[in-house]
Amino acid sequence: MKSLEGRKALVVAGANGIARACVERFAAAGAEVCFSDINEHKGVELADKLQQAGYKARFFVSDAGDSKQVRALVKSAIDEMGTVNVLLNSAGVATPQNLLDITEEEYDRTLNVNLKSAFVASQEVARHLLTRKSEGVIINMSSVNSVMTIPNLLAYNVSKGGINQLTRNMAVTLAPHGIRVNAIGPGTIETELVRATVLSSEEAVTKIMSRTPMGRLGQPEEMASIALFLASNESSYITGQIIFADGGRMGLNYTC
Repeated sequence: MKSLEGRKALVVAGANGIARACVERFAAAGAEVCFSDINEHKGVELADKLQQAGYKARFFVSDAGDSKQVRALVKSAIDEMGTVNVLLNSAGVATPQNLLDITEEEYDRTLNVNLKSAFVASQEVARHLLTRKSEGVIINMSSVNSVMTIPNLLAYNVSKGGINQLTRNMAVTLAPHGIRVNAIGPGTIETELVRATVLSSEEAVTKIMSRTPMGRLGQPEEMASIALFLASNESSYITGQIIFADGGRMGLNYTC
């Protein structure tokens, strides 16, 4: 039996990068999957790919920065699958601005997408599961930047620090109801976005490698393996934890 056989998973912002790998891994492990993204082209392409492979997958266009759309997304996923008992909150944006330069609008947008969407989706799924008296799993996407400060990523750092506390608080609140809540804290992962921004020059690549003891980038599939573990019964006694997967970076303590 596959590890997620019979599970109904919702992945918020799942068309690209790490979250895309998670959608694919969940489906391959036997889960029925609904996922959202603001990028309709990428979302439709992934859903078609999964359906052609024989998996149950449904894509919804949704902006994680809009609470009304997030609540509607959860309702749509429940209507589609009958329930949601695995939730992965993976929406994320990063505005490269420091305290003195960032605008209030940029700050608000980052926190709405990265942090508030996780709160809203988790609240809706938790209320649904409690009404059904069902167990479930919530996984949040954090970052090493939740505990390590890079000055020109102010709002991103704040949002990911908030994700850690949201994870712990929800875990304690929901533990008596059989709902586990954990988070994944990636280091530098080789995605299209990272290749286009963080790794945009040879100097930048050298800098990243100098602060990564394992001497390589992480892969989206490696983060998906952690998500699969946390979503499955293999992690049945784990809740309230942030699992950092960073190639040893936090131990080295280089932040820039």
